[in-house]
Amino acid sequence: MAPKTKISIGLLWLFTLSGIIGILSPAKDWFLMLTPLNLGLSFLIIAINLKGFSKFTVHAFAIPFLLGFLTEALGVNYGLLFGAYSYGANLGFKIMGVPLIICINWCMLTIVTADLAKFMTHNKWLRIGLGALIMTLLDVIIEVSAPRFDFWEFEGGIVPLQNYLAWFAIAGLAHLGYQSYAIDSQSKISFHVFASIFVFFAVFLIF
Repeated sequence: MAPKTKISIGLLWLFTLSGIIGILSPAKDWFLMLTPLNLGLSFLIIAINLKGFSKFTVHAFAIPFLLGFLTEALGVNYGLLFGAYSYGANLGFKIMGVPLIICINWCMLTIVTADLAKFMTHNKWLRIGLGALIMTLLDVIIEVSAPRFDFWEFEGGIVPLQNYLAWFAIAGLAHLGYQSYAIDSQSKISFHVFASIFVFFAVFLIF
Protein backbone atom coordinates (compact mmCIF):
# COMPACT_ATOMS: atom_id res chain seq x y z
CA MET A 1 0.00 0.00 0.00
CA ALA A 2 1.37 3.41 -0.99
CA PRO A 3 2.38 5.81 1.83
CA LYS A 4 -0.21 8.38 0.72
CA THR A 5 -2.94 5.75 0.98
CA LYS A 6 -1.79 4.67 4.45
CA ILE A 7 -1.68 8.26 5.69
CA SER A 8 -5.11 8.98 4.21
CA ILE A 9 -6.68 5.93 5.86
CA GLY A 10 -5.00 6.80 9.16
CA LEU A 11 -6.39 10.35 9.02
CA LEU A 12 -9.89 9.09 8.21
CA TRP A 13 -9.96 6.91 11.28
CA LEU A 14 -8.32 9.59 13.42
CA PHE A 15 -11.15 11.98 12.48
CA THR A 16 -13.77 9.29 13.11
CA LEU A 17 -12.52 8.07 16.47
CA SER A 18 -11.83 11.61 17.68
CA GLY A 19 -15.38 12.56 16.70
CA ILE A 20 -16.90 9.60 18.56
CA ILE A 21 -14.88 10.25 21.70
CA GLY A 22 -15.52 13.99 21.52
CA ILE A 23 -19.30 13.64 21.10
CA LEU A 24 -19.41 11.24 24.05
CA SER A 25 -17.49 13.79 26.15
CA PRO A 26 -18.62 17.03 27.85
CA ALA A 27 -17.26 18.86 24.76
CA LYS A 28 -20.01 17.31 22.61
CA ASP A 29 -21.35 20.61 21.23
CA TRP A 30 -17.92 21.78 20.08
CA PHE A 31 -17.20 18.51 18.27
CA LEU A 32 -20.62 18.52 16.57
CA MET A 33 -19.91 22.01 15.22
CA LEU A 34 -16.86 20.51 13.47
CA THR A 35 -19.01 18.10 11.45
CA PRO A 36 -18.75 20.12 8.18
CA LEU A 37 -14.95 20.19 8.56
CA ASN A 38 -14.83 16.44 9.14
CA LEU A 39 -16.99 15.67 6.10
CA GLY A 40 -15.08 18.16 3.97
CA LEU A 41 -11.74 16.60 4.91
CA SER A 42 -13.08 13.12 4.11
CA PHE A 43 -14.14 14.31 0.67
CA LEU A 44 -10.74 15.97 0.16
CA ILE A 45 -9.01 12.70 1.01
CA ILE A 46 -11.08 10.94 -1.66
CA ALA A 47 -10.22 13.66 -4.19
CA ILE A 48 -6.46 13.70 -3.61
CA ASN A 49 -6.34 9.91 -3.94
CA LEU A 50 -7.98 9.84 -7.36
CA LYS A 51 -5.81 8.10 -9.95
CA GLY A 52 -6.54 10.85 -12.46
CA PHE A 53 -8.32 14.21 -12.52
CA SER A 54 -9.88 15.94 -15.53
CA LYS A 55 -12.89 18.02 -16.55
CA PHE A 56 -14.83 14.74 -16.73
CA THR A 57 -14.11 14.17 -13.04
CA VAL A 58 -15.66 17.56 -12.30
CA HIS A 59 -18.69 16.67 -14.45
CA ALA A 60 -19.11 13.33 -12.66
CA PHE A 61 -18.86 14.92 -9.19
CA ALA A 62 -21.27 17.69 -10.20
CA ILE A 63 -24.08 15.23 -10.93
CA PRO A 64 -24.70 14.00 -7.33
CA PHE A 65 -23.74 17.44 -5.94
CA LEU A 66 -26.32 19.35 -7.98
CA LEU A 67 -28.93 16.58 -7.79
CA GLY A 68 -28.51 16.56 -4.03
CA PHE A 69 -28.90 20.33 -3.81
CA LEU A 70 -31.99 20.42 -6.02
CA THR A 71 -33.84 17.63 -4.24
CA GLU A 72 -32.85 18.84 -0.76
CA ALA A 73 -34.02 22.37 -1.63
CA LEU A 74 -37.38 21.00 -2.76
CA GLY A 75 -37.61 18.99 0.44
CA VAL A 76 -36.64 21.75 2.86
CA ASN A 77 -38.70 24.50 1.23
CA TYR A 78 -41.74 22.61 -0.06
CA GLY A 79 -41.82 19.25 1.73
CA LEU A 80 -41.45 17.43 -1.59
CA LEU A 81 -39.78 14.05 -2.22
CA PHE A 82 -38.39 13.31 1.26
CA GLY A 83 -41.20 14.78 3.35
CA ALA A 84 -41.32 17.84 5.58
CA TYR A 85 -38.04 18.46 7.41
CA SER A 86 -35.51 21.17 8.19
CA TYR A 87 -31.78 21.37 8.83
CA GLY A 88 -30.28 22.33 12.17
CA ALA A 89 -27.23 24.41 12.99
CA ASN A 90 -24.46 21.81 13.06
CA LEU A 91 -24.01 21.31 9.30
CA GLY A 92 -22.81 24.82 8.63
CA PHE A 93 -23.44 27.32 5.84
CA LYS A 94 -26.77 26.98 4.00
CA ILE A 95 -28.14 28.04 0.63
CA MET A 96 -31.95 28.04 0.42
CA GLY A 97 -32.00 26.16 3.70
CA VAL A 98 -29.67 23.42 2.43
CA PRO A 99 -26.22 23.07 4.03
CA LEU A 100 -23.49 23.13 1.38
CA ILE A 101 -21.79 20.20 3.10
CA ILE A 102 -24.88 18.05 2.45
CA CYS A 103 -24.35 18.46 -1.31
CA ILE A 104 -20.71 17.45 -0.84
CA ASN A 105 -21.94 14.51 1.20
CA TRP A 106 -24.25 13.41 -1.63
CA CYS A 107 -21.22 13.43 -3.91
CA MET A 108 -19.00 11.59 -1.42
CA LEU A 109 -21.55 8.88 -0.68
CA THR A 110 -22.16 8.32 -4.39
CA ILE A 111 -18.42 7.87 -5.00
CA VAL A 112 -17.82 5.43 -2.16
CA THR A 113 -20.96 3.34 -2.71
CA ALA A 114 -20.18 3.17 -6.43
CA ASP A 115 -16.81 1.65 -5.53
CA LEU A 116 -18.48 -0.83 -3.17
CA ALA A 117 -20.96 -1.80 -5.90
CA LYS A 118 -18.16 -2.22 -8.47
CA PHE A 119 -16.46 -4.62 -6.07
CA MET A 120 -19.63 -6.75 -5.96
CA THR A 121 -20.54 -6.91 -9.65
CA HIS A 122 -19.40 -5.85 -13.11
CA ASN A 123 -22.96 -5.50 -14.41
CA LYS A 124 -23.69 -1.80 -14.98
CA TRP A 125 -27.34 -1.86 -13.93
CA LEU A 126 -26.71 -4.02 -10.89
CA ARG A 127 -23.93 -1.62 -9.86
CA ILE A 128 -26.32 1.31 -10.08
CA GLY A 129 -29.02 -0.50 -8.10
CA LEU A 130 -26.58 -1.75 -5.46
CA GLY A 131 -25.01 1.67 -5.07
CA ALA A 132 -28.42 3.25 -4.51
CA LEU A 133 -29.45 0.50 -2.09
CA ILE A 134 -26.28 0.82 -0.01
CA MET A 135 -26.74 4.60 0.19
CA THR A 136 -30.34 4.14 1.33
CA LEU A 137 -29.42 1.57 3.98
CA LEU A 138 -26.76 3.91 5.31
CA ASP A 139 -29.37 6.67 5.50
CA VAL A 140 -31.54 4.41 7.68
CA ILE A 141 -28.74 4.33 10.27
CA ILE A 142 -27.94 8.04 9.98
CA GLU A 143 -31.56 9.11 10.45
CA VAL A 144 -31.57 7.78 14.02
CA SER A 145 -28.91 10.22 15.22
CA ALA A 146 -29.62 13.18 12.91
CA PRO A 147 -32.11 15.00 15.24
CA ARG A 148 -29.98 14.24 18.30
CA PHE A 149 -26.98 15.92 16.66
CA ASP A 150 -29.04 18.86 15.34
CA PHE A 151 -28.29 17.84 11.77
CA TRP A 152 -31.91 17.70 10.57
CA GLU A 153 -35.33 16.65 11.83
CA PHE A 154 -38.61 15.65 10.21
CA GLU A 155 -41.89 17.28 11.11
CA GLY A 156 -43.40 15.44 14.07
CA GLY A 157 -40.10 13.66 14.73
CA ILE A 158 -41.05 10.70 12.50
CA VAL A 159 -39.12 9.76 9.35
CA PRO A 160 -41.71 8.93 6.67
CA LEU A 161 -41.37 5.93 4.38
CA GLN A 162 -41.29 8.30 1.41
CA ASN A 163 -37.91 9.57 2.62
CA TYR A 164 -36.31 6.18 2.01
CA LEU A 165 -38.13 5.61 -1.27
CA ALA A 166 -36.98 9.04 -2.47
CA TRP A 167 -33.43 8.35 -1.27
CA PHE A 168 -33.30 5.15 -3.30
CA ALA A 169 -34.71 6.76 -6.44
CA ILE A 170 -32.50 9.87 -6.30
CA ALA A 171 -29.42 7.86 -5.35
CA GLY A 172 -30.16 5.69 -8.39
CA LEU A 173 -30.17 8.76 -10.63
CA ALA A 174 -26.95 9.99 -9.02
CA HIS A 175 -25.30 6.63 -9.67
CA LEU A 176 -26.62 6.46 -13.22
CA GLY A 177 -24.95 9.79 -14.01
CA TYR A 178 -21.79 9.34 -11.95
CA GLN A 179 -21.00 5.77 -13.01
CA SER A 180 -21.33 6.66 -16.69
CA TYR A 181 -18.01 8.54 -16.36
CA ALA A 182 -15.97 5.57 -15.07
CA ILE A 183 -13.99 7.69 -12.59
CA ASP A 184 -10.76 5.99 -11.50
CA SER A 185 -11.11 6.42 -7.75
CA GLN A 186 -9.09 4.68 -5.05
CA SER A 187 -11.31 1.82 -3.87
CA LYS A 188 -9.34 1.25 -0.65
CA ILE A 189 -10.04 4.84 0.38
CA SER A 190 -13.72 4.48 -0.52
CA PHE A 191 -14.07 1.34 1.59
CA HIS A 192 -12.54 3.06 4.61
CA VAL A 193 -14.66 6.20 4.16
CA PHE A 194 -17.81 4.08 4.07
CA ALA A 195 -16.68 1.97 7.03
CA SER A 196 -15.81 5.05 9.09
CA ILE A 197 -19.23 6.62 8.46
CA PHE A 198 -20.98 3.34 9.27
CA VAL A 199 -18.99 2.82 12.48
CA PHE A 200 -19.56 6.41 13.59
CA PHE A 201 -23.33 6.23 13.35
CA ALA A 202 -23.55 2.59 14.49
CA VAL A 203 -21.83 3.56 17.74
CA PHE A 204 -24.58 6.10 18.43
CA LEU A 205 -27.26 3.48 17.92
CA ILE A 206 -25.92 2.05 21.17
CA PHE A 207 -24.74 5.09 23.16
